[in-house]
Amino acid sequence: MASGTPPKVFHFKLVLLGDASVGKSCLVVRFAKGEFYEYQEPTIGAAFMTQTVSLSSEVVKYEIWDTAGQERYKSLAPMYYRGAAAAVIVFDITSRESFDAAKSWVAELQNTDTLIALAGNKSDLEASRAVEREMAKSYADQMGILYMETSAKSGQNVNELFHEIAVRLPKQSKEDDQSRGFADPARVRMFPPVFT
Repeated sequence: MASGTPPKVFHFKLVLLGDASVGKSCLVVRFAKGEFYEYQEPTIGAAFMTQTVSLSSEVVKYEIWDTAGQERYKSLAPMYYRGAAAAVIVFDITSRESFDAAKSWVAELQNTDTLIALAGNKSDLEASRAVEREMAKSYADQMGILYMETSAKSGQNVNELFHEIAVRLPKQSKEDDQSRGFADPARVRMFPPVFT
């Protein structure tokens, strides 16, 4: 990149999906703020944050939608992942059930243009592992998706996951942004939280 030339900025909508309590919100907070909270309130509906990743000659700005994992909110998820450039599907390595649920999310998104990453979170709980690394990696390879094990608590592979997604996302001109999950901020409709 020539000195003094500003980097190209690409905007991408990214959504996090997965069961409740797998650490989706903790991953986002670790990535966006560099913080970890031992007790994170459950997400109601969805939460929104932004964060950037700098590559050599470009900057990727993520608009991150962190969806609620509780079953009662599952029907809202398509509203958030529709048009997303990338999806991080999170499971807890200590919960086989959350891995099975993650596979359902992968199947649901498989026929879209969304880049899919599978994150095996809570890698700091290795002693309680219920999903073998090799099994998850083999599944991801079979599905043609990115796989990384992360720990929102320690920060392990959190930035690396979002960086690798940024590297893999196709960089397009501003005219193509609409088709890759980025809308004009003035036209983005914010949805209020749903209370039951």
